[in-house]
Amino acid sequence: MKRFILGFCVAALMCSFAVDGYAQKKKKRIAGVRVDKVIMEPLTQTMPVLGRFVARESGVVAALTRGPVQSVLVAVGDRVKKGDVIAHLVATRIKAARALQAALVSERKAQGRTAKAQLSLTQTELKRLASLRESVAFSRARHDDKISEVAKFDSEVGEKKAAVASARAQLRLADIDLYNAKIRAPYNGVVSQKHTSPGAFLNVGDPVVTLINDNFLEIEADVPSDRLSGLSIGRVTSAKLENGQALKVTVRAIVPEENGLTRTRPVRFTPKFSASAEESVAANQSVTVLLPVGVRRDVVSVHKDAVIPRGGESIVFVAKEGKAVRQALQLGDAVGNRFEVLDGLKAGDVVVVRGNERLRPGQSIKYKGMKPVKVLETEVPEKAGS
Repeated sequence: MKRFILGFCVAALMCSFAVDGYAQKKKKRIAGVRVDKVIMEPLTQTMPVLGRFVARESGVVAALTRGPVQSVLVAVGDRVKKGDVIAHLVATRIKAARALQAALVSERKAQGRTAKAQLSLTQTELKRLASLRESVAFSRARHDDKISEVAKFDSEVGEKKAAVASARAQLRLADIDLYNAKIRAPYNGVVSQKHTSPGAFLNVGDPVVTLINDNFLEIEADVPSDRLSGLSIGRVTSAKLENGQALKVTVRAIVPEENGLTRTRPVRFTPKFSASAEESVAANQSVTVLLPVGVRRDVVSVHKDAVIPRGGESIVFVAKEGKAVRQALQLGDAVGNRFEVLDGLKAGDVVVVRGNERLRPGQSIKYKGMKPVKVLETEVPEKAGS
């Protein structure tokens, strides 16, 4: 009997220890979770519009003087800087013409000096005759003839001055032709086409190469007229490249010319490139512009991973004083990887985004911070026929 009682006491004591251990373990059971803050940021609804990159500086580089092509120094794909020589024209005739004009300037100057000397001599003779006015040797007829000669030589001096100016202008034109015998790049860019080769004869205006400044690109999109109300010069919105990369763009100009068939107007956007994006884009490359629709408004948003659909409603677990507090909420539009919160949460609340599926209301939690994700623009479907 004593042995039985002793065994019963030992068993009861062990059971008590086990229950206490389980209670202690249960008491210390704390869920490890990750959290994110509920934030308030501006929301802009957008609609996708297809656009393309266009170069603000592009076109044909033409010959500015005439002559045969001596050499072309670039090939398709070469990058040039403003002022770099693209091609040489044969300049032998241009140099000879320039030398001829230089000689003509010297000749006109000499003729001008001769005319001035003749004028000076005639003016001296006129003064001598005038000094004899009170003398019996004075001849009025001869005096009048000398006045006419002075006027004649004075006119010749004026003509020679004009001839010198004309010759100098012709020499300047020869200098310009000699300078333009070297065809230069008018801006930085890449050669996209080559239109001539050595031996060809170029007249003024004939194409040499086509040049595109790929460092000065902007976006052109044909925007439906009924969507222009959301745009204004200087407004910032977003765009997406074909590889999914996002970039900010600013409205630079709304062209006041409407396409009667599509009811659209061209809008130019200035992109703000990152280093990687700038290297990957090209003229005529497609880009999707997220066109603002309506006015910006501030919204409270919650990370989508915090929302749990349960019992026909959406709930989240709010972290308060180390406890998981169940909270029902009403959601609005999707905002990137977040949801707009219409009711149930306020900016600054901390919600569980990892480990929330297994939580129970009131359960103790410990967590690490998680950087909030910025609110992105929402997209609305484009109207049929827009």
